[in-house]
Parts: sequence; C-alpha cells; structure tokens
Amino acid sequence: MSSTSQPITLLLAALGGEGGGVLSEWLVLTAQRAGYAVQSTSIPGVAQRTGATTYYIEVFPVPVAQLGGRRPVFSLNPLPGRLDGLVSSELLETSRQIGSGVTSPDRTLIISSNARTLTTLERMQPGDGRQDGAELLALLRSQSRAHHVLDMAALARESGTVVSAVMLGAVAASGLFPFAREHYEATVRAGGVGVEASLRGFARAFDAVGQQRAQTGFVEQVLGQPGAASAAPAANVPALPAALAAAFPGAVHELLALGHARVCEYQDAAYGELYVQRLGRVLQAEQQVDPEGHHRHAVTREMARWLALWMAFDDIVRVADLKSRASRWQRMKGEVKAQDSDLVHLYDHFKPGAPEFAALLPAGLAQRVLAWDQRRVARGQDPWALPLKIGTHSVIGMTALRTLASLRWLRRRGSRFGQEQALIEQWLAAVVQGTSEHWELGHELALCGRLIKGYGSTNERGKDHLLHVVRHLATSPRLTEPAARASAIGAARRAALADATGKSLDSTLASHGAPAREVKAQPIRWMRRPTAPAAKAGT
Repeated sequence: MSSTSQPITLLLAALGGEGGGVLSEWLVLTAQRAGYAVQSTSIPGVAQRTGATTYYIEVFPVPVAQLGGRRPVFSLNPLPGRLDGLVSSELLETSRQIGSGVTSPDRTLIISSNARTLTTLERMQPGDGRQDGAELLALLRSQSRAHHVLDMAALARESGTVVSAVMLGAVAASGLFPFAREHYEATVRAGGVGVEASLRGFARAFDAVGQQRAQTGFVEQVLGQPGAASAAPAANVPALPAALAAAFPGAVHELLALGHARVCEYQDAAYGELYVQRLGRVLQAEQQVDPEGHHRHAVTREMARWLALWMAFDDIVRVADLKSRASRWQRMKGEVKAQDSDLVHLYDHFKPGAPEFAALLPAGLAQRVLAWDQRRVARGQDPWALPLKIGTHSVIGMTALRTLASLRWLRRRGSRFGQEQALIEQWLAAVVQGTSEHWELGHELALCGRLIKGYGSTNERGKDHLLHVVRHLATSPRLTEPAARASAIGAARRAALADATGKSLDSTLASHGAPAREVKAQPIRWMRRPTAPAAKAGT
C-alpha cells in the first residue's frame, strides 16, 4: 500500500457497455463525498474485444481538511510497478494489463472477474481456441500481493444490474481506499437511475470479497503464511452418487459427476447407466496397463468429458428443451434489464430441415425422407426447411416448445439415436483396444473426441474425421509400433482442429501412409445467365 505521502493508485479495465465510465465517476464522487482529493483520466479502447477502456484514478490518502491548504500533485497515467490496485471485469483483460508491466507482486491488489468474453481469434479456432483459464489465474496470483477473484458477470445477472456496480462493491470491500461503505452507497443512491439494482450488485460483491478476506486472514493466521489461501471460488460440481464415487478413482470424480448429470438430464437414468458402463470399460483397460495410476487415469478422465458430450448430442428435442426453460426466461429478462412490471416479448426463430425431422423417425421412414430431400438437391433446389417464428412469451409458443421437449422418449426410437450409438461404440472400442495395447495410444484416441462438436454439417464433418483416423491410423499396417500410431493420431487430430477445410488433415494422413478423406459428391447447380436489359432509345 502507498504511504500517506503518495496517492493511492487504481487502474480500472472494463469492456464496452459495462459502465466503466460510470464506475470511474462513482469513485471520484465517493472520494469527494468522503473529503479526499482525487483525479481520474481515461484511455478508450479500440473495440469491445480488441482492448478495454481503462480508467486511471489517484486518491490522496489524507483528507483535504488536514492538508492545510496544500494540494497534492497527481499523475495522468500509471507508472510501471507503481500501481496499488487493478480492477478488471474480464480475466483476459486482467492478464493484458499485467502484461503491460504496471502491476507489482509486492504492491498491487488485483480484483478480477473470472468470467470470460471470448475474443474473435478464440472464436475462429476450429478446436478449443480459448486461453487457458488456469494459466491466466496463475499469472494473476504471481503478479499480485493480494487478489480477489469472483464471477462478476454472474453477480451482475443475479442482481439485475451492470457489472460496474459489482466492481464498485468489490473495491469498497477490499479496503483499498479509506472510504466507508456508507460513502459508496450514498454515491450510488444519488445517481437516481436503477438505484435498487445497483445496490443489490454492490452488496453481493461487497459480501463476496469480505468473505474472501476473512477466509484468507483465518488461513494465514493458522498457517502463519501470508497469501496461503486462494481466493478463486470452487467449481459448481453436482454431487456424485456414492456408488459411482466408490467405483471410480478420485481423479475422475469431477468430470464423471458432470458427465453423468448431463447424460441423465439429457435422456434418463438408464442412459446415465449406459454412460457409466462405457466409462467403466475404459477404466478397466487403463488400470490393466497403469495399475499404479501414474497417469492419474487421464484416459478415463478424457473419455468422461468427450463421451458425455457426444452422448448428449443436439437435436430438435434438446433445442426445444433449452429454449423453453424457466432459467432461460429469467436470464433473458436480466439481459434486457426488464422489471417485473415490464412486458417482454421473446421470439425464437427455427429452421429445421429434413435431417432434423428424420432423426426422430424409424430408420426405414427416415431413409425415405432423406432420399426425397436428396432428390430435391440433385435437381438444383435448396434443401427443404421449415422456417418458424415462435413467440416463447406466449402460451401457444411455450406449449409448442414444451410439447416438443417432452418427446425425448421418441428419441430412442429415432434413426439418429441408433446411428450415434453405433458410431460411439466404434470410437469406444478403439479407445479400449488402444489403451490395452499402449497407454499413450488410448490417450490420443480419447482426445479425438474433441473433434465432435457443433451441429449440422460441422458435426457430421467432425465424426467423419474421427472415424477416418480410427480406421486408418489406430490399426495402421504401416505403423507397427503403438507409440508411432499414437504420434500419428495426435498429429492428425491437431491438423483437423487447425484447419476447418481438412487440407491439413489430408496432408498429415498422407505423410503417415493413410488414405485421404473420401471426396463427397456435391451437385452442380447451373444458373441462367441474366439477360442484359435492352438499350433505351436515344442512348
């Protein structure tokens, strides 16, 4: 912390639309209300995810009444290593500010949200292009004398306010400035717009940071080691049934609990039991080759993740269920800041095609529907689709969605369910066989589950890539050594995730002696050349 002869310095970083300017103004008004000299400057960002707007605030820690007519001299921008506090609404933005060198491990208090707003580059990656949150948090801890990490976005949604009010509560509870809580709250009340919601967000953050400070102080007192407690909140993991906890090692429990809950919620308890049985086959194979658990059951953990995601594939029943949940309605009202007295109209647009309807039909009838649609495309027509606009706020619209969502019992009888289970079994058998033969081979095959993502053509392409790798690299006659096959599968997986067109995958397959992907026939559409308009007379 700064001494009484130096200003207390704070840097605020907020994305577009999060009220960073309002927060800066609140802090300035609070300082003036409490009787302290203050100065604020700002640097606008380029855009919402190419640079946050930052606000720099300096507060002299001695009340103006005690300065004897003197006035402190403030700076316009933070100096490297001289920052007392950094407050950020997004984890990657926190890391960016740390990377600029303004923070100091022995001086800076960092208050950050652990929520993420993905950048354009992160969204463009065919695979998982997200920055590793664990690495970002590790950087935050290493470059701060103390830190408070909380989900500011969630607190703002729960309070029906913007994140600036939550950030103000976190700053107030941190003790960075010599202001009382009443000074902050009085400033918010003077705003006159959305006061109650802002105060709710302020109080939630104030309590959250206060609890973290109390826990940290208790641990430090017991252990005698400052900074021994971590302020990062624990993940919200559903409870794992006792029978499953006893059947699987502890390293698998977190992902197993999440996967089992997802699969049961997607279909039913019997489907969850099938998930557990499949995962048990992988665990048995892994324990045979690694009985001591040196790899911490990494194959089983990866399968717990990707198997659950594949088994809970998206279809029209799933979409209708998600669109008609009460939690979604509450979230949408929070996003538009609707009050209880406001009328909210919510319209959902759907465009299901022949494949979506055929998925719920028996195999024979589904083939007839798909063949009819393929003949349309072969004649140069667009694939058949049914555009729908459903008012989810209305009784008729909500009833229609809930009726469709209730058809999960029909899913088991549909053609797609059987097809997906057959493909899952092929992949599962390859993972079990590969693990029994060589641990690394099984691990690479399990990681290939990452190729299954999205819906429609993206999902189909991912399944084609995975099965092609399984069929031609997992048992490649050219690569006799399991380690060589594992290396080839890993290279193919990375190539498929790096290039959505598949050209990198084809090149990687060829380099390891495997055939390229099959070229799928695409209809050629002939377009009539537009006739040039007749020239006007006299021109």
